Amino acid sequence: MKNLYIAEKPSVAREFAKALKINGGSKNGYIESEDSVVTWCVGHLVTMSYPEVYDPALKKWSVETLPFLPEEFKYEVIEGVSKQFDIVKGLLNREDVGCIYICTDSGREGEYIYRLVDQMAQVPDTKQKKRVWIDSQTEEEILRGIREAKDMHEYDNLSDSAYLRAKEDYLMGINFSRILTLKYSYPVKTYLNKDRCVISVGRVMTCVLGMIVRREREIRQFVKTPFYRVIGNIALADGTFEAEWKAVEGSRCYNSPLLYKENGFKEEKDAKALIEQLSADMHVTIDKVEKKKENKNAPLLYNLAELQNDCSRLFKISPDQTLQVVQELYEKKMVTYPRTDARVLSTAVSKEIYKNISGLRNIPAMKEFAQHILDSGSYKGIAKTRYVNDKQITDHYAIIPTGQGLNAFGGLHDTAKKVYEVIVRRFLSIFYPPAVYQKLGLTLDRGGEKLFANFKVLVDPGYLPITNYSFGKQKDKEDEEGKYSKEMVEAAMQLKKGIQLSVNGFDIKEGETSPPKRYSSGTLILAMENAGQLIEDEELRAHIKGSGIGTSATRAEIIKKLVNNKYLDLNKKTQIITPTLMGEMIHDVVAFSIQSLLNPELTASWEKGLSYVAEGSITKEEYMEKLEKFIRQRTDAVKGLNNQYQLRAYFDYAAQFYKKPTTKKKTKK
Repeated sequence: MKNLYIAEKPSVAREFAKALKINGGSKNGYIESEDSVVTWCVGHLVTMSYPEVYDPALKKWSVETLPFLPEEFKYEVIEGVSKQFDIVKGLLNREDVGCIYICTDSGREGEYIYRLVDQMAQVPDTKQKKRVWIDSQTEEEILRGIREAKDMHEYDNLSDSAYLRAKEDYLMGINFSRILTLKYSYPVKTYLNKDRCVISVGRVMTCVLGMIVRREREIRQFVKTPFYRVIGNIALADGTFEAEWKAVEGSRCYNSPLLYKENGFKEEKDAKALIEQLSADMHVTIDKVEKKKENKNAPLLYNLAELQNDCSRLFKISPDQTLQVVQELYEKKMVTYPRTDARVLSTAVSKEIYKNISGLRNIPAMKEFAQHILDSGSYKGIAKTRYVNDKQITDHYAIIPTGQGLNAFGGLHDTAKKVYEVIVRRFLSIFYPPAVYQKLGLTLDRGGEKLFANFKVLVDPGYLPITNYSFGKQKDKEDEEGKYSKEMVEAAMQLKKGIQLSVNGFDIKEGETSPPKRYSSGTLILAMENAGQLIEDEELRAHIKGSGIGTSATRAEIIKKLVNNKYLDLNKKTQIITPTLMGEMIHDVVAFSIQSLLNPELTASWEKGLSYVAEGSITKEEYMEKLEKFIRQRTDAVKGLNNQYQLRAYFDYAAQFYKKPTTKKKTKK
């Protein structure tokens, strides 16, 4: 009997054949030797059928046929890949095939791809089916995955969640898009001077659209507020340092209505009045000195969202482009599986991590760092650090370099080389000590009013040298070294309570409140990961628990779809995302009809529910019951609405910020 190995793509199948030393002839759609056969899908071979397959009458959209909730779902082979499906079907059902090794991507979508094929090909359960789960495409990892392959049915819960995710997107997309189009397409298309308009909505993409529109409206409605800060220029060591006045307890201005906040006045005249008071004596006395050392650890490793955010910021490429690049690196065996949410390593991997480090000695820019790690043995204690945590890993650990496949490095395009460098430097940094800063805080007293100054000096760079990318230094934002001279800092460190210092003068620094920032493609990915909140602090993000909006495998595609639908604009140079007029109008239609689709927390809860199914905490039947109830209630509610006329005012509000749609000219026949 022969073993059959089925991969997701031809390129992956070739890697399996190579690892297994299958030297048999390559045939049309598969590779075969005396004891093994390797074949492949080409992504999805099977898809869900359209409603008209259930009933031809459903091809016409009508309110009466909604909601559409079939008791049993129908599937069909995708027309363009039917030839490969027939090849795969024939191989799966061959009598001389005894064991089937499922080698599709190790994740929910890869599981779904094979299960659909297995279902459509009607592969008998008498055949042994084993699931191969790998984190990279190196020969060593492929052979380990085959050796440790588990029975397919151990992944049934994951399969259930995959089917449910597809059914959820299918049912919400069909029912909500049809009912909203039937009810609201006329006011939208007439306003935009279009011949037709399909209102396309979905569980994830409509929620993301809502995030963008809300942010844009927050920016529009924001009113800048000026404020005025008082800064003292304090003499020290042949120079001056800045100390900022604050209205802390004991100040004559404490809790004053004249203040914008404790360090700023609403009006310049009040700041000038304070300076006049302070200038009566041009000396200050040191009231308090606080010294402490602060360690800054290397950041956690990359998951896909973090990598997409950094690549958007550093290279101005979209999340979709980042995923394409890192997928290419994965298929060249250079990095581990990219579609991961984890930012840590597993205990098992940490025990063998020296192999990954050793291979990086062949990269000139990384050679010195990798060699130092190996010589110092710093990798040996990594399992006891925050960078290793089995509880924070579901399907895959973080994206790291394998240390292999480096013969392909020279052939990479420029962006791929840079993305690989970013991954490598982040990986190596975790084996270095933290950067150490000496912090000094001074509280200065002038007649009961307090001024505050802070110094922060880098004492030990620790891991920071590794972050100096070849394409430009990654400046540590917290490194204030260079703001003051070495002599100034040394003098400041010697200051003690009670010492009196001279004031060279006081200045007013005018500032103004800033509106929220627009999302970039990268920060939007992070906001999706954190259920609609843009959490820029990396440490805080690391502690956020629970599912976000969409998954690491789907977020980039969702953004791309919204752009292709012309609901969002993506500036390719800056990667800044803004809504289009149509996008705002679709948002308002949803807000008037199925507002819950715009709720990030609710959308994230659906994703969390799918993870519960994958864990076995709830059954697929329980989830499906909840889903059908949600769709039925929302669809029936829209049927009863009669509020189209109210939308005109909202459309008018949005339209004032866009170029007015032009009326179509009739062409002469």
